[in-house]
Amino acid sequence: MRATPRAAAAPVGPAAARAARAAMLVAAALAAGCSALPPDRGLGPVRELVQQRLGHTLHPERDANDAAVIDERVQRLLAAPLTAEGAVQLALLNHRGLQATLAELDIRAADLAQAGRLPNPGIGFARSSNGAEVEHEIGLHFSLARLLAQPLVQRIEQRRFAEAQAATAAAVIAHASQVRRAWIEAVAANESARYAQQVLEAAEAGAELARRMARVGNFNRLQQAREQGFYAQAALDATRAEQHRAATRERLARLLGLWGTQLGEGALRLPERLPDLPAVPRDWGDVERRAVAERLDLQAARAGVEGSGRVLGLVRTERVLNAVELHVARESSRTHRDEPATRTWELTFELPIFDFGDLRSARAEAQHRQALHRAAAAAVDARSEVREAYAALRHAHDIARHHRDELVPIARRISDENLLRYNGMLIGVFELLADARAQTHAVKASIDALRAYWLAEAELELALIGKPMAGSLPGVTPAAPATAGGDPH
Repeated sequence: MRATPRAAAAPVGPAAARAARAAMLVAAALAAGCSALPPDRGLGPVRELVQQRLGHTLHPERDANDAAVIDERVQRLLAAPLTAEGAVQLALLNHRGLQATLAELDIRAADLAQAGRLPNPGIGFARSSNGAEVEHEIGLHFSLARLLAQPLVQRIEQRRFAEAQAATAAAVIAHASQVRRAWIEAVAANESARYAQQVLEAAEAGAELARRMARVGNFNRLQQAREQGFYAQAALDATRAEQHRAATRERLARLLGLWGTQLGEGALRLPERLPDLPAVPRDWGDVERRAVAERLDLQAARAGVEGSGRVLGLVRTERVLNAVELHVARESSRTHRDEPATRTWELTFELPIFDFGDLRSARAEAQHRQALHRAAAAAVDARSEVREAYAALRHAHDIARHHRDELVPIARRISDENLLRYNGMLIGVFELLADARAQTHAVKASIDALRAYWLAEAELELALIGKPMAGSLPGVTPAAPATAGGDPH
């Protein structure tokens, strides 16, 4: 707006008022399209999936009240011998790494909300003078390409957030599977350590008896050396069993997130032995079909294929939209108060001379093909993994049942027969001890077979759930599409 110095103030007011009203209308329109954080930070579907697969509830720690509730539940779980399901619930409540994973989902929720908001418009003011002639200019600037591409960008971010939700659930469930395995190992190690200590006590008694009999001449050096050798081996086995017990207990404590007073004397109590072997393995149905339909990594892979397809469509659209950049400016000028004002509007176009957008399109096409191949490879691997895990479970059940129903009863009958022969003075005490040594191997093998069965069941459960894909894990940012304007966001 041009005016003489004397009349400059008069026309400025109405023009500024009109510009202010226009800016307010634009701001109101933009505010109507602003997006907020998803309800519960998007944790609802993750909590529902974890409840469905594990039968337990997630409880993220976001404030002091949450921390107090979690601490009370942890103390209640630690007050009794910890079962396998109790260990899983304790890990979901107490493990800091899982809490960090849930916090990462909050971050992704904020990113999704941010993607739903348009970039702020720009407003400019300019004043120039040439002698008695004064010119004022008010300009409003915003990107037409970003405005038109906003719905596509938001849908892509929604798809990525869904991938993050699936990957978070997969990470939580995979951690629960590791907790179950660690619990099985720790309980079996406790049982093996106790049995090794019993064997050590029996071997010590045999070695002491052999030493006394050799002292009075009723035992030769070879027989005494055999008993001492068995005692020395039993002592070594007991030490190794205790070392393994301590290692498995610490690994379980790490996966549970226990520390400080939570690991005090008697704080972490485990059952005396593993659950009994079931008469028949439970019915798992068609494991291949279940894996293809339910595995979370395959769901994430399918979501990645759809997301890459949307990115490809967005990039192709941007090849046209990026060529148009709207620059709206209103300029009003006059030399005298009574003269009509001269108004000017500007619309600028980008000339696609150097960058036609073909390289971004080729990159997006390659990413889409990559996602398709990865999804197909994940499906093939999933079928193979569940077949292998199911076969391992059936074989582990057969082996454990053979130990329970055949080898251990036979060893027990032999021991009973030798005890009758000893009572009839047909064999001596060292023959009886030798038979007891042979029986220890059958008992150890039975414990190991039962442990292998429960581990195989945990492995099959994990194979049906699926392991999180590295490209869709929370915290790993996938390749972002080029936004309108050519810059990655």
